[in-house]
Amino acid sequence: MESNARAILLIGDGMADRPVASLGGRTPLEAADTPNMNRLAREGESGLMDPIRPGIRVGSDTGHLAILGYDPYKIYTGRGPFEAAGIGMDVSRGDVSFRCNFATVDANLKVLDRRAGRISEGTKELADAINGITIDDVTFFFKESVAHRGALVMHGPGLGAQVSDIDPHRENERILEAAPLDEQDSASKKTADLLNQWVLRTYEILKDHPVNKAREAQGQLPANIVLPRGVGIAPDIAEFDTLHDVVSACVVETGLIRGIARYLNMDLIDVPGATGGLDSDLTAMAHAVVDALDNHTFVLCNVKGPDVAGHDGDGQAKVEAIQRIDQMVGYLYENLGDTDVLVVTADHSTPCVVKDHSGDAVPIVFWSRRGRIDDCTEFNERAVTRGGVGRIRGTDVMPLITQLMGVQEKFGA
Repeated sequence: MESNARAILLIGDGMADRPVASLGGRTPLEAADTPNMNRLAREGESGLMDPIRPGIRVGSDTGHLAILGYDPYKIYTGRGPFEAAGIGMDVSRGDVSFRCNFATVDANLKVLDRRAGRISEGTKELADAINGITIDDVTFFFKESVAHRGALVMHGPGLGAQVSDIDPHRENERILEAAPLDEQDSASKKTADLLNQWVLRTYEILKDHPVNKAREAQGQLPANIVLPRGVGIAPDIAEFDTLHDVVSACVVETGLIRGIARYLNMDLIDVPGATGGLDSDLTAMAHAVVDALDNHTFVLCNVKGPDVAGHDGDGQAKVEAIQRIDQMVGYLYENLGDTDVLVVTADHSTPCVVKDHSGDAVPIVFWSRRGRIDDCTEFNERAVTRGGVGRIRGTDVMPLITQLMGVQEKFGA
């Protein structure tokens, strides 16, 4: 169907929450001053959305895939390939990929800080020191991403991807040993054995690296080991534009979202100052989204800040991150036409009290000057329960957007 409508899908990463005691028992969305999101609620149609299904704790990768119209249970192979692709690494058929953290361990390999003091400088030099190591017939390609993050690609014959994480996912515990999920799986056993050797090799190289010596001299934690997790192989995914009859772009802030967009064959738009942290230049990102509408009909934009604050358990920082997103919403609203669509939601909930993802539903609002209006007047977890959208799942989002855009084909005669 022909249409001149355009759509923006703005995802506040981990923006949904639970009541926070320090905020007077309100969620950060309830405590935040969000006049622009509230305007969307008054002029649009709102509800709750379970990214996959009720109660499922969702990752940013599986959450985005579902919201963009894909069934994660059918196509998801792990986060590693998205992280690697997102920072420009080549992932070939048969390669095994991991997302990674630079971390701090003591001499007994007990994890002191999973993010190495949130290191933000010197990671390229550290990555270069451990990139290209070959053990037996497998080469380990490593590249730094944003802040403490990185990605690893194992390239070689006979590798399997059914292995456990080395990252213990908590501090004050010794790093784990990777192991095949099935002891009879010789390919995954090979991957696990070589990966364990590589991680110990990174410790021996990084613990005395000049970057870390300088950090220790300044009273900072050294990034003296790499902890892999989120193993996966390259997925086979249908192109987003073909699936939804749009011309898409993604305004990129983090490597993961870049990797997902790259696999979906979206146009990638980098924004100077988009750091993926609480200091990200959201004004520049908002301008990039609007500019992208000149030659695209669908623009995805993910803002990471609320998720960072949620993982830190910092309710006030999350309030401030949400208020900055609200300013973005105001700019987007003022630059949309009569047929355009603006959708605001989260990919999952990251409650400050949990400091991790939860299975709680997230608020969502669909706004278009040609769309329906319900009785909802505010945008937050509690208020949207009065909305006309009701409670939907992530895979419902794109059909609702494309029918508002007028590009969806009719089902039936």
